[in-house]
Amino acid sequence: MPSSLRLIFVVTTALLLSACGTSLQRAPVEDRNPQPPKVAAPATPEPAASAASAAETKALLPGAENAGKAGYHTVKPGDALIRIALDNGQSWRDVAKWNNLENPNRIEVGQVLRVVPPGVDPSAVTAKPVAGTAKVETRPLDAKPPVAAASTAASAPSVAATTTPAPAAPTAAAGDEDGLSWAWPVTHPVSAGFDEQRNKGLDFAGKPGDPVFAVADGRVVYAGSGLRGYGNLVIIKHNNTYLTAYAHNRAMLVEQDQVVRKGQRIAEMGSTESDIVKLHFEVRKLGKPVDPAKLLPPR
Repeated sequence: MPSSLRLIFVVTTALLLSACGTSLQRAPVEDRNPQPPKVAAPATPEPAASAASAAETKALLPGAENAGKAGYHTVKPGDALIRIALDNGQSWRDVAKWNNLENPNRIEVGQVLRVVPPGVDPSAVTAKPVAGTAKVETRPLDAKPPVAAASTAASAPSVAATTTPAPAAPTAAAGDEDGLSWAWPVTHPVSAGFDEQRNKGLDFAGKPGDPVFAVADGRVVYAGSGLRGYGNLVIIKHNNTYLTAYAHNRAMLVEQDQVVRKGQRIAEMGSTESDIVKLHFEVRKLGKPVDPAKLLPPR
């Protein structure tokens, strides 16, 4: 074999042996990070469908179609009917009637309540004199009605005692733009003044049993203890603009829906839900607390 051919053969043989040796040393391929099988994502409801479902749920609450409108109140956590009525210058019985509430103690968060009489424009409320003489039993919102005969017998002394005006009003009268004639609720000096954030009225310190007087003619729209923090409370509606509230009484001498006169004795001072004997007195103008000292006559 010629030397040139021998050289070519040797080189070719060496290359083949080298290639074989390399392939023998390579490890088999192994996938150490296998991909998990793909799982289809859960179907996401369409935004429009979610909104429709929420709207349908909201619409189930009574009066939901009136949410945000003037003359309506949307119930919030902690709301009570007596508080809603007071804050809107109304009788809780009227609010219950306007909203067909079978049980005034059961209102739902999100429920929308009418707080002005049906057919009345909330932006055009004007003051009108209070009239009428109907009387019903005095009791908290959650109390059960007593037996009719017992109620009549028990209420007779109270009615007789309160239909006679007090011998003298605490002070001289004062008037305002609604034609009301005002007087002070007690003869005691003010012990704590009005503060819109901390004290929504005037406080008067006194002794148990000291008389509390109606500050103007009107009708009792609440007499009970159903509003937490006020104790035994009397609320008088004087017209469509003004309510007055008399809190922490030891005894209440008037009944709900009873017509009272300025200077008439309506309660006795006490310390119900209070650390001391005092009268807490508020004036609400269209439901908003205002400083009574600006309406009451000078002393």
